[in-house]
Amino acid sequence: MSALTDDSEEENLPKQVDDLGSQFTEIFIKQQENVTLLLSLVEEFDFHVRWPGVKLLTSLLKQQGPQVQQIILVSPMGVSRLMDLLADSREVIRNDGVLLLQQLTKSNAAIQKIVAFENAFERLLDIITEEGNSDGGIVVEDCLLLIQNLLKNNNSNQNFFKEGSYIQRMKPWFEVGDDNCGWSAQKVTNLHVMLQLVRVLVSPTNPPGATSSCQKAMFQCGLLQQLCTILMATGVPADILTETINTVSEVIRGCQMNQDYFASVNAPSNPPRPAIVVLLMSMVNERQPFVLRCAVLYCFQCFLYKNQKGQGEIVSTLLPSTIDATGNSVSAGQLLCGGLFSTDSLSNWCAAVALAHALQENATLKEQLLRVQLATSIGNPPVSLLQQCTNILSQGDKIDRRGSKVQTRVGLLMLLCTWLSNCSIAVTHFLHNPANIPFLTGQIAENLGEEEQLVQGLCALLLGISIYYNDNSLENYRKEKLKQLIEKRIGRENFIEKLGFISKHELYSRAAQKPQPSFSSPDHMMFDHEFTKLVKELEGVISKAIYKSSEEDKKEEEVKKTLEQHDNIVTHYKKVIREQDQELEELKQRISTLTSQNEQLQATVTQQVSQIQQHKDQYNLLKVQLGKDNQHHNSHSDTFQMNGIQTEEVSKLKEELEEWKSKHEVLQGQLGEKDSLTEKLKSSQLEVGTAEQSSQTSKSGGLELSNELHKELEMLRSQIQLQSAEISKLQMENQKLQVMNTAAEPVLGDSSATAANSLDLEQEIKELKSEVKALSEEKESLKQHLDSSRSTVAILQDEKSKLQQELAESKKEQDDLLVLLADQDQKLSALKIKLKDLGVPVEDEDDIESGDQGDEDEDGDEDEQD
Repeated sequence: MSALTDDSEEENLPKQVDDLGSQFTEIFIKQQENVTLLLSLVEEFDFHVRWPGVKLLTSLLKQQGPQVQQIILVSPMGVSRLMDLLADSREVIRNDGVLLLQQLTKSNAAIQKIVAFENAFERLLDIITEEGNSDGGIVVEDCLLLIQNLLKNNNSNQNFFKEGSYIQRMKPWFEVGDDNCGWSAQKVTNLHVMLQLVRVLVSPTNPPGATSSCQKAMFQCGLLQQLCTILMATGVPADILTETINTVSEVIRGCQMNQDYFASVNAPSNPPRPAIVVLLMSMVNERQPFVLRCAVLYCFQCFLYKNQKGQGEIVSTLLPSTIDATGNSVSAGQLLCGGLFSTDSLSNWCAAVALAHALQENATLKEQLLRVQLATSIGNPPVSLLQQCTNILSQGDKIDRRGSKVQTRVGLLMLLCTWLSNCSIAVTHFLHNPANIPFLTGQIAENLGEEEQLVQGLCALLLGISIYYNDNSLENYRKEKLKQLIEKRIGRENFIEKLGFISKHELYSRAAQKPQPSFSSPDHMMFDHEFTKLVKELEGVISKAIYKSSEEDKKEEEVKKTLEQHDNIVTHYKKVIREQDQELEELKQRISTLTSQNEQLQATVTQQVSQIQQHKDQYNLLKVQLGKDNQHHNSHSDTFQMNGIQTEEVSKLKEELEEWKSKHEVLQGQLGEKDSLTEKLKSSQLEVGTAEQSSQTSKSGGLELSNELHKELEMLRSQIQLQSAEISKLQMENQKLQVMNTAAEPVLGDSSATAANSLDLEQEIKELKSEVKALSEEKESLKQHLDSSRSTVAILQDEKSKLQQELAESKKEQDDLLVLLADQDQKLSALKIKLKDLGVPVEDEDDIESGDQGDEDEDGDEDEQD
């Protein structure tokens, strides 16, 4: 007895301590000045003051959180003071500051916003990076929990986190190596919290716009790709793998871009298999952990959520035309069928729910799935998938299954209800089997136990769907006959009561709360979240449909047809509008391209117009010049005919050309002389006197040559002017001759003499034209010779300028030599003075010069004698 009392006292002790701490905290915070004073003490830099202050404030927040939060919130700069703790260089204070902020931000959106806008995300992410991301210690976990506090259920902070590009900084957290064995417990915890943090940003409970923008950001920065790498990696701990699957599920849920990427992910196997197929293999494998199988189901549901493309791909793997005949690869459809008809009730339920999601809100696929045929056994004809589902449903008690038999039947009934809802063709196929309606009525009419009540409710729902969506195409199963059958076999009130069993069930209420299938045990896995929405939608309309008379049904049918027609019209117009929008976009793009092309073409046109104008101007000028040349030619021909001096002028021009050639040869000879003189200048630069004479000679020679060339150029110009004057005279005479010819033509009449004269005149004109042409050619050749002579003159002038430059250089060198000679003379005179002072006899310069002069005279006489 004493031992028992000791244990009870030990258990009660922590409670008493907590109660006592809460009481003391309440007394302490009654005076708000105490908390304000504590906030001022936390600002002190002294470690022995600041650290205990942080610990005390954390304890106060743990005991009386909301009250202390309110005091800090109304204190001036209260939250900002505490944010400074994250910048403290002492890790102990910084780490305890993180714990303090965790308590401060719990369930208080106002404080969460203030902390976020005080740059908390930047600081906390820096600390996580410094500590080594997922490989860090408990400090990383504390920082992650604080970020989670700031983001969870706080749309403002989530938007701030996304806009601040902090999602991109989450990618390095999930970089794991190839060897994933031996992870520490802290790393597993860190990664678990990191994955939860990603899920907070893309939770289905967030506003759709915020979730969608975060999903897109995660794909664009590569975070989704990193998560898929962990998903397909080997050696990852089971709980991390499960949480990764759940995280990937919510990152892709309802986002077409992310769903398309996930469909393209392959597992690193040989041969590579799609990630969806590998996950479905885990889902229908009863050896896998229950939590993992639930996560895979959630991932598959999220992949198909609002993804008609993905739904079509899954259903297409069941259709006869797309099934792999070789059997080498397992498809998603084959796995779902295998799970649907296995002996494991949990696999039955998961496969049925997964297949139901492939048909969700997609009437086309519901009709296509009716084509699926299954081979039951050798020798027996194949049966449809719908028929096989109803067969298993009716034989549920006879088949030996592992797990709950009710679970299998509930799964199949949910699949059938989803399949038949809003699909009259599927209802007709279901009613075509004569065993189905008796089975349903029998199930509903029986008085069974509590477990079977759920099955009864689902059977009532399936029967109600068969009535509500019945198009009366089968005579024996028209709406009115089915209602009469319910009235006779079951009773309307009893039917409505059984139908209400579904929504009143506790498991139904749990499943309706959130999309993720989370069950404490496999036995509780009964309802799917999307199916609860369908029940809520159909329960009321089915109840009304049961009580309606045939006349009301007819009216409703007419209304339905009208609505269907209206819906068809609306759908048609929507399609037309969509097509018109596409066409409008295409036209807008074409208009923009055409506008840009038009601008370019206009620029080109303006450029071409200016070019054409220039060409026109040039053409007009050429036309004028051509007219002048024709006049010149005519005047030449007339002059030649009248004066007969063509040959004389040509001979003169030839003589002048010969003169020019001889002059050109003379100039070339002179140029050679200049070259020789230049060489002599270069060789005689050492002798100053000789250099001066040669330079003067070259200068005079160059000047004479240039003067001669200028004179010859002037003579040529004067000759050209004389020729042009003579040509103008000839043109004038030619014009006079043409006038006389035109005046003489009307007088001569048709006489034979006039005809002979005109023929002679034409012949003479032709001869004159040919002579003018030859003369113009000779004129052009003379012009070319003149141009060549001008170029020769230019070359000679260049040579002259070079010679002048060399002359200037030689003069400069001569001046330098003279300066050197003057210096030497000064030095010699100084030396002579010194020698005279020393008593050495020295000859004077005059004596030396006279001696030199005598020598020169003697040399001169000798030269004369020679």
